[in-house]
Formats: sequence, C-alpha cells, structure tokens
Amino acid sequence: MARLKIGGIMQSAHLAKIGVMSVPDRPGIAGAALSALGDAGINVQFVVQCIDLHNHTHIICCVASEDGQRALKTLEAIRPDVGAQEITLVPDVAIISIFGPDFREIPGIAGTMFRALAAVDINILAISTSISTVSCVLEADQIEAAVRALNEAFELP
Repeated sequence: MARLKIGGIMQSAHLAKIGVMSVPDRPGIAGAALSALGDAGINVQFVVQCIDLHNHTHIICCVASEDGQRALKTLEAIRPDVGAQEITLVPDVAIISIFGPDFREIPGIAGTMFRALAAVDINILAISTSISTVSCVLEADQIEAAVRALNEAFELP
C-alpha cells in the first residue's frame, strides 16, 4: 500500500506540559487561564481543551521548560477562582507535528500518525490539529523514535 504524502515533520523540544484539570465547565475558564499566563509573560506553544462526562473542563498547554515552574505558580494562583481540582506539571515533554497541504482532503492522516507512534510504544499525552497539521505531545526522550517512526510511515518530499 502506498504511503500517504505529507509536507514534513516538525518538532519542538524543551517544553513543559501544564494542565488545569477538572474545572466545572462554564464560560471564561480558558480565558482566565491563558490570560494569566500571558500576563505573566509566558508564551503558550500548544493548547487543547475538552469537557468530560461530568461536565468538567480540562485545559492542557505546553510552555517552554524554563517557564514551567512559573506557569505552575501562575495557574495555582487562579485555581480557587476557576475551581480547578488540580494544576499539573510534566516538566520534560516535546511536540511532534506532521504538516502538509490541506489535510481535509486526505483521509487517514491522523490514524496513520497515531498507529506509527503506537507501533514504537510511544504514548500520546495530548493531540491538537488544524487544517494542515496534526500535533502530539509526548515524553521528551521519545522524540527521536517518533521522528523515525513518522519518516517510515509517511512519504516525505
């Protein structure tokens, strides 16, 4: 079977994953968390949010590793206001992304990526997509294996 063609692979290392976990869902939670980080001068490089079956929202974002502890303290300061059960920090993560022309037109891109990572025992910590990218957060020490797996799974220019 022919490999799916993509435009390339991007990676970003030296990141920390921050979670604002189990907040009763209501308007303004993402705005409060991301504004607090922005006001503290912390750049967010990745963000994803979801609502669970108990109507609690979870916001996961990645910041530079050197900003991890400051981000944790910043979000802990707003924890009572937003009602988060926990603020989490994973200090050493990376992001791997595939990109290409309009992925809306190519069925199976995400499944192929996730299958390739699973085949080399890489657990995905978070996923974010756009029209032309699929990005995964993973443990930093797995980035090289992830790049190799994706190079094998896809046709690159």
